Amino acid sequence: MATRKEFLKTAGLVGLAGMVNPTVAMAQAAAPKAARSGPGWADGSRLVVSVSMQFEAGGQPDNPESPFPRNMLKGYKDLPAATWYEYGYKEGIPRMLDNWDKYGIKVTSHMVGSAVEKNPALAREIVQRGHEAAAHGLDWSPQYMLPYEEEKKFIQGGMEAIRKATGITPVGYNANWLRRGDNTLTILQELGFLYHIDDLSRDEPFITKVNNIDFVVVPYTLRCNDIQLIAGQWFSTDQFLRQIKMEFDQLYEESAKRKRMMSISFHDRIGGTPQLVKATSELFAYMQQHPGVVFKRKDDIAKMALADKHTIRE
Repeated sequence: MATRKEFLKTAGLVGLAGMVNPTVAMAQAAAPKAARSGPGWADGSRLVVSVSMQFEAGGQPDNPESPFPRNMLKGYKDLPAATWYEYGYKEGIPRMLDNWDKYGIKVTSHMVGSAVEKNPALAREIVQRGHEAAAHGLDWSPQYMLPYEEEKKFIQGGMEAIRKATGITPVGYNANWLRRGDNTLTILQELGFLYHIDDLSRDEPFITKVNNIDFVVVPYTLRCNDIQLIAGQWFSTDQFLRQIKMEFDQLYEESAKRKRMMSISFHDRIGGTPQLVKATSELFAYMQQHPGVVFKRKDDIAKMALADKHTIRE
């Protein structure tokens, strides 16, 4: 597999027995059953693994959240924190791209528009190497409180930045910290999006109706997320690796009987560190030893969900 350096050169960046309590039995019979998927994945996959690579660095505001204490005097910039973010596009994403190639997997990169505008060549490289460019807003501003037209302009701005840099019009969306507003899905559907990920309610994709048209939810994760575990809870790489392996083992067991999807999320300045990429290498090697495990981009997952009559509808 070509290294990133080689790629850049060639591409040019182009029932228990016994009595059952009758009261309990009656309650169970009367309770509505949660919707469950039918057969597994239509393409014969046993467990689908969905990897996110957040492209955010460079689009952050002044004095953003970072590992440094938030004790800067008003009016001054946190310059060391800025370098922590720079690591994401200088080292993190390039290192992760080589690691994805090493294991032959394709991921979905949720791109902040302003980050793409500052590093268009990197955004273009992500797409040229076979990964999905998905939208992640124009910048780090929250959008859930924006009036309809302002939110639409905000989403369109991020879309246009990605399209200008990569030539690709994104079909997937991720709001800042998953916090969409009442109008978000309507706007996304009107703009031609196919799916969003701002939902934690299932371990498989499902379909909702937006403007009376099918719209897919490809659920995201906080349990298998480096910003939540490594940066937020200060997990060691060993703890991170063990947690995700345990999640994988349980979902793989369940996938023998029903459709299952596992979501994992990496952020440019966190997931692209040497130690975490090394842990990820061990993780992917472990997963690929299991028959029927496949890695898919979220746009491909959404298309499969739409085409499958057994996909859950809510």
